[in-house]
Amino acid sequence: MRNQRTIVLVACVKTKQPGKHAARDLYASDWFKKARAYAERNGDAWFILSAEHGLLSPSEPIEPYEKTLKNMNKKEQMEWGARVLAKLRGILAPSDRVILLAGKAYVEPLIEGLRTVGVDVETPLRGMRSGEQKQWLKHNG
Repeated sequence: MRNQRTIVLVACVKTKQPGKHAARDLYASDWFKKARAYAERNGDAWFILSAEHGLLSPSEPIEPYEKTLKNMNKKEQMEWGARVLAKLRGILAPSDRVILLAGKAYVEPLIEGLRTVGVDVETPLRGMRSGEQKQWLKHNG
């Protein structure tokens, strides 16, 4: 039996650095910086959930963009989720644990698909406001 890995999925944010950067460095908000620190300390691997690009490796170079799942209709959100899940199926094993650091718009298109892969899914920020999320990330990282 494989050992359980912890994979952390971090949602993208609106605030971005100008120019092309590794994805981990493009997103500039305080929330993202705290989520990144949490992911790097607590995950065996981590990825970014990008409304524009789907699933991003933290080292993947990208340029700023203006797109959010919140502005997509349900069908577009579910199509985005299917693309992300297709990539995740090549990464995840049923023994893995996935921690989603993301809001409802990013969690809903993924959660059922992740469960069908057989992974343990955690959404520790569910129901929290932004300030509460930052405090949780600060104290649990």
